[in-house]
Amino acid sequence: MINIEEIKKEYQTILEKLGDPELISNWEKFEELTKRKTFLEKAIEKDKEINDLKNRIEENKTIISGQEDMELISLAETEINQLLEKKEILEKELSSLMEEEKNPGPNSVIIEIRAGTGGEEAALFAADLLRMYSKYCQTKEWKQKILDSRPTELGGFKEVTFEFKGKDVWFLMKSEAGVHRVQRIPSTEKSGRIHTSTASVAVLPKPKKGKIEIRPNDLKVDTYKASGPGGQYVNKRMTAIRITHLPTGIIVNSQNERSLQQNKENALAILEAKILKKQFEEQEKQLKDERKTQIGKAERSEKIRTYNFPQNRITDHRIKKSFHNLEQIMEGKLDQINDCFKETA
Repeated sequence: MINIEEIKKEYQTILEKLGDPELISNWEKFEELTKRKTFLEKAIEKDKEINDLKNRIEENKTIISGQEDMELISLAETEINQLLEKKEILEKELSSLMEEEKNPGPNSVIIEIRAGTGGEEAALFAADLLRMYSKYCQTKEWKQKILDSRPTELGGFKEVTFEFKGKDVWFLMKSEAGVHRVQRIPSTEKSGRIHTSTASVAVLPKPKKGKIEIRPNDLKVDTYKASGPGGQYVNKRMTAIRITHLPTGIIVNSQNERSLQQNKENALAILEAKILKKQFEEQEKQLKDERKTQIGKAERSEKIRTYNFPQNRITDHRIKKSFHNLEQIMEGKLDQINDCFKETA
């Protein structure tokens, strides 16, 4: 049960603290209070909108009770149904907001994009997805770090792994996991035929330090020369690394950094995330839980979204909605899709 009065009291207390002139010398505390103030404002505003809708619903009920004109009654009833739908959506949003505040989730995720069917066009689509997520990352003021990549000669990626770090990163990125399908005419296509290609996306929560125990004796470490597209060596020294986790058989690579130590740190970060994912999936299997996690969906290669360039349309098959501004979404404007997920949560 959401106690909005307690939220309002806390909000007033924070306003008083922010008004203290001495607070300006304590930047960390100031930033913490400002973030909390923003969250509380969102909750209070949602509650206000809900109460406004309740009042309008009651007004329409009053109209119906004292009205004999069937046309006016019908209009009032229609508006009541519309207002009830809006109220339900806002109540879900408020509930989701409070739930996220209680369980903020990890503030770092590791994302893997792999080219699927479609050859070079699939690799180019993987690069397009990376660009889309990178632009979204910028709008959210998250930090991004490329951990590993296997580029192709035409500028695509057979595979690319990267980390996003920042506020709400898990909640906003977890719904991207799964198979993404693209329908378009490749630049190399002379006859103008539309090709269908795919790329898979996995979103893994990055474990906190010490949460996953990895013993050195459980690791097989191989080093090799980092290579670019077409096998061209980009570094003459043995700076790339491959780590095999013997108990699970998980293999990870990293070659993007110039030093062996940096690549080792990246590889271990990927390994920890994959071990956490494996543990999570084993727990799900043991419990025989029918609720499928988004990581599971990516593993089973379910098609979650189609990008149809000729028709300027993106369709998300899970929420059964289409968006007719494909170009804007590919420029990182993903909030409209995430908002729809909140509505159906």
